[in-house]
Amino acid sequence: MNDKSRKKGDMVKESDLTYHDYAAIEDGNRYELVRGQLELMSPAPTVTHQMVSFEIQKMISQSCASSYFILYAPIDLILSNKEVRQPDIVLIDRKRMDILSKRGIEGTPNMVMEILSPSTLKRDKMDKLETYAYYGIPEYWIVEPEIGFVEVYTLQNEIYHIHNVFQGKEVVHSPLIPCISFTMEKVMKQIPHLE
Repeated sequence: MNDKSRKKGDMVKESDLTYHDYAAIEDGNRYELVRGQLELMSPAPTVTHQMVSFEIQKMISQSCASSYFILYAPIDLILSNKEVRQPDIVLIDRKRMDILSKRGIEGTPNMVMEILSPSTLKRDKMDKLETYAYYGIPEYWIVEPEIGFVEVYTLQNEIYHIHNVFQGKEVVHSPLIPCISFTMEKVMKQIPHLE
């Protein structure tokens, strides 16, 4: 691996790597392992992205912490020896603690959530949608942090179908995780307008 292959947004050229190879990298960059190939992640998320993530985590924790583990990035979601993702928020039923290890989440969680950034839009809405469906994650949420809406997708016949789009005062709920109940209006009221 050389530094020239690690420019922002580029794919690192090595292929056929495993989780062991991925875990051994200590160069200060953040990667995901995608079909055995390292993918350099964009720079750190924006302050708005992080605030929206925190507020959503907080609201879900208020009603779901007794039933679900609520984990957030950076956390390795090890879907296979050649597929390691880092979703923004992950929910795992506490009855399924067997998929948690010191390395990360080793298996299919109940729900993953990605919060969009301009640099991750295509990755989150296309690539990760396909990957998470392939590995059978029952529910996938995509949050738009600037306007303040969330798209909820559920897996049906190995394909994600949109369940609903929530914004404003609509109560955000999950068809599979009944404890979730909050509004994007309440989330967005906590986010200052930043220049």
